Amino acid sequence: MPLNYIDLFAGCGGLSLGLYNAGWHGLFAIEKNQDAFSTLKANLIDKKGHYAWPEWLSQTNIDIYVLLKKYKNELEKLQGNVPLVVGGPPCQGFSMAGKRKSDDVRNKLFKAYLKFIRLVKPDTLIFENVHGFTVAFTDDSGNKDKAYSEKIITALKREKYQVCSKLIDVSEYGVPQKRKRFILIASRKIDTLKFFEILEARRNSFLESKGLPQTVCVSDAIGDLLKSNGTVPCPDYKGFRSGVYGQITSSYQRLMRDGTNGNVPNSHRFVKHKKETEDLFNKLIADSDESKRYTPKTFQGLKKRGVTVLKANSVCTTVTSIPDDFVHYCEPRIPTVRELARVQSFPDWYIFKGKYTTGGDRRGTDVPRYTQVANAVPPIFAEQVGIVLKEMIEDGGTTAL
Repeated sequence: MPLNYIDLFAGCGGLSLGLYNAGWHGLFAIEKNQDAFSTLKANLIDKKGHYAWPEWLSQTNIDIYVLLKKYKNELEKLQGNVPLVVGGPPCQGFSMAGKRKSDDVRNKLFKAYLKFIRLVKPDTLIFENVHGFTVAFTDDSGNKDKAYSEKIITALKREKYQVCSKLIDVSEYGVPQKRKRFILIASRKIDTLKFFEILEARRNSFLESKGLPQTVCVSDAIGDLLKSNGTVPCPDYKGFRSGVYGQITSSYQRLMRDGTNGNVPNSHRFVKHKKETEDLFNKLIADSDESKRYTPKTFQGLKKRGVTVLKANSVCTTVTSIPDDFVHYCEPRIPTVRELARVQSFPDWYIFKGKYTTGGDRRGTDVPRYTQVANAVPPIFAEQVGIVLKEMIEDGGTTAL
């Protein structure tokens, strides 16, 4: 059987990009948001021709509930032909950094995920979500419900899957970001208990094959994208300036720039800061000797809820969908979309579509470029997952450490 997969809640395509690089073949990807799907389409459909997209499904964004209702028969016909389903429902409702409302409608999407699994019956599935997915919600009376991780594990075991899960920090896998994620693998074909052992055992050799160190720091990731390199008019946003490439100073930068043309990175648009904001940022940069979080209570003059000053020789903290959560490590500004995409391990040839950012109530519905990047699975980590799965499946689940 060909190594085909389906990507659910695909976002802008980080998980699919990793599987593409690992040698997997996409059948199709499901994503509700138009901007996020436009990014996936521009890169993995139009540029790479990665998916074998079925004729019955339009190449456009679609809600999973619509898919399940409108194409139930077509999905059932896929049984026996789908080795892998990947993806995880939107994480904002579970995130420990958010409001964590138990009645957040996004929390119920895991039921749609399970319905899809029951219809398609893939041999194996990979499920990814935030650390908060493993933490039980507490109601107003102080009563705790089961964590959603427990609910999905129980449901998958009922479907006769062998299930194994682990919290993984992707900074240990070549991603320049401390980002802890709940990773679950369920399978009827391979020994899922061995998957995480093999993933860890193959880590160093994978990084060596890419010419990468075991830990990639922030300056190694984005040190060639400084504003001081010079600016040009932004190619896709009138009235703003974009940065140009500087000299490559690390193997990670070289890897990210492979396959690019021209001197202006995509989505490397700088925000227009007021002078007083730049002055404040300069003070924050001078004050901090480590990757540090500041709040209005700990730093005079800071008005927003808090910012983290990045440090050149440390990994980045978890990228969020709010762009002004971070201050650059040596320039008085917030990072660009491109810089955070680098921190997420997206190569520079991967372009982003839609608005750059949004605000107010629209933050709950819009998925602009900054949010697309923040919500993604880091492609370098996803590639390692794909390589191990491919090896285990081809070896009949008997892969040795």
